[in-house]
Amino acid sequence: MISLSYPCNSIPLSVSEFNSSLSALGVDAATVWTILEVESGKSGFLADRRPQILFERAVFHTRTKGAWDASNPNVSAPTWGGYSGGAAEYGRLAEAYKLSPDDALQSASWGIAQVMGFNFSPGGYQSASDFVQSCCTSEATQLQAFVSFLQHTGIAASLQAHDWDSVARRYNGDGNVAVYSAKLQASYAMLQNPAALPDVNVRAAQSYLTYLSILPGNQSYNPGGIDGIIGSPGKSKTLAALTAFQTAQQSPVTNAIDDDVVAALANALPAASDLVLG
Repeated sequence: MISLSYPCNSIPLSVSEFNSSLSALGVDAATVWTILEVESGKSGFLADRRPQILFERAVFHTRTKGAWDASNPNVSAPTWGGYSGGAAEYGRLAEAYKLSPDDALQSASWGIAQVMGFNFSPGGYQSASDFVQSCCTSEATQLQAFVSFLQHTGIAASLQAHDWDSVARRYNGDGNVAVYSAKLQASYAMLQNPAALPDVNVRAAQSYLTYLSILPGNQSYNPGGIDGIIGSPGKSKTLAALTAFQTAQQSPVTNAIDDDVVAALANALPAASDLVLG
């Protein structure tokens, strides 16, 4: 087991942090959520509080000149793919990290916007290690790296113009541009409905409930996903999970989520653990 001294505080976005990103990019909420929806499903962290990642064996192959293609084809190959998904990606990252630590960190995409580790410099960091450590802290730092990356590469202008083909090509490379662009266009069209836009406070509550739900005895806290949509009383998994939490805490049960509710959930979490690679 490999443990890096990067505490996984895993703090969800706040309203002010999200709005700051909109101002910096000069776009509306639907535009930013379009990227985040397609890249990470709107959440920067796994239930175990580690950042969402995807390890790219083709990037590791290129960075290490194929040195481990024969011995470690699961993490080094000239072709894309081989994904395990979710927390299992950390097993692949750990395998690569044992071979070449810095190249391994640069060969994974990280957080809410899945910025590649090798983009640490346009993301505003001195090294991939600094970038990854920051990604463990909060969705806000992940989003700041995303904003910096877009600004330094010129992709921000394509995003402002809703030129999804250009965004797709420049953000994810020349492979499958049409498919990626179509996903972006479909997500943006859906998010034109205000009811489909995530509520940032609801997302934060869902994130904390998700972290808490994997602890022993807390299964009833599972909100059923992190989408920023609270749902209606009697049908909402989020409200059912919140009721279970508030009842256990002997707190007043609410059908709304505000800053106080988010703070109570955050305060119930155990201390952050260091980042563990599989």
